[in-house]
Amino acid sequence: MKILYDTYILFVTRFFSNMSKRVGAKYKIDRRLGVNLWGRAKSPFNTRNYAPGEHGKNKSKPSDYCLQLHAKQKLKGYYGNIGEKQFRKIYQEAVRRQGDTTENLIELLERRLDAVVYRMKFAITVFAARQLINHGHITVNGKRVNIASYLVKDGDEIAVANKMKENANVQTAISTSEREVPDYCEMADKGLKGKYLRAPKFADVPYPVQMEPNLVIEFYSR
Repeated sequence: MKILYDTYILFVTRFFSNMSKRVGAKYKIDRRLGVNLWGRAKSPFNTRNYAPGEHGKNKSKPSDYCLQLHAKQKLKGYYGNIGEKQFRKIYQEAVRRQGDTTENLIELLERRLDAVVYRMKFAITVFAARQLINHGHITVNGKRVNIASYLVKDGDEIAVANKMKENANVQTAISTSEREVPDYCEMADKGLKGKYLRAPKFADVPYPVQMEPNLVIEFYSR
């Protein structure tokens, strides 16, 4: 039993060590895009609101293409720096579905399990949410799901696995006052379990910075 316990402690230590490595990458995204993308108090953009490098403070009027590209990079970055291939597939699925493509795109992004775990405040960042999922610490309707891109359905119940409920990082995330759980998620069990009520409209999503998914659609439609 002691060997199993020691193995588990080592695993958890490495797990949160990997999470800390992603913090640096997250802050680089903030400075590269020139915004405090997640609205965090610790973002370096709060004190250095310009891009890195010797030309970071030089600003010129961007072209339409640059505006569209910047809008795409912000949206990709916000949802955990999604890869280009995967993000393009999400866009193609949004186009394929009936209705407004912009709303479809936001719905698909907000149905991702890593986004839902972040919305429900089980993790302090979307990167930490992805780590929780990848390591099997999140369940959907009582079954473990370890795929961050899994699309949550209306009425699905999302919960933190029992062995992680007392984890300090999870508890810190739940108690953070940096953001609130949006009204399309319903929480229970002291914030450790939630129900995904519905997919939000673009106007319902609590982005801390201005998002322009219409420009993302224009970018891929070129």
